[in-house]
Amino acid sequence: MDEPKSKSQKKRDMTALQAIGAELEALPKDRLTRVPMPEALADAIHEARRTTSHEGKRRQMQFVGKVMRGLEDDEVDAIRGALEGFKGTSKAETARMHLIERWRELLLADDAALTRFLGEHPGSDVQTLRNIIRSARREKEQAKPPRYFRELFQAIKTALEAKDGAAAASEQPPTPEPDA
Repeated sequence: MDEPKSKSQKKRDMTALQAIGAELEALPKDRLTRVPMPEALADAIHEARRTTSHEGKRRQMQFVGKVMRGLEDDEVDAIRGALEGFKGTSKAETARMHLIERWRELLLADDAALTRFLGEHPGSDVQTLRNIIRSARREKEQAKPPRYFRELFQAIKTALEAKDGAAAASEQPPTPEPDA
């Protein structure tokens, strides 16, 4: 037999739904469009985004919570799943940025790191990388603005993307060539 929820549990559930509503309101526009939600909830969130006064936003977010309480459990689960997917994506992006930063520090600290980097990313332009590394070291010694330091980050990022793109292309079956 299902026991009725206590008043405290109902309040915790309402607060959790309001927190999900706040997460939805804070999402970038492109991600928000990818979240499966009823039109009433989407309208309430768009209205909350347009509201600028503190008290007005607070009341609108209360309304978003009220709309969320009216949703079916499977709709709320779909919204939660979409939000969790975005968090996983951002964790992967953060890990990728850390990898790029580690390579940059290694390349600036040791010339042998360039050989290792080129071994893992053979499509990289050796001369360009050497020039960027040399310039980044020089600007660090002279306490100049980090132009080449940033350029090295972009070069490493491009090399990693090229490697990932090549790996993705090799996983796909080759397309048959049309007969001439």
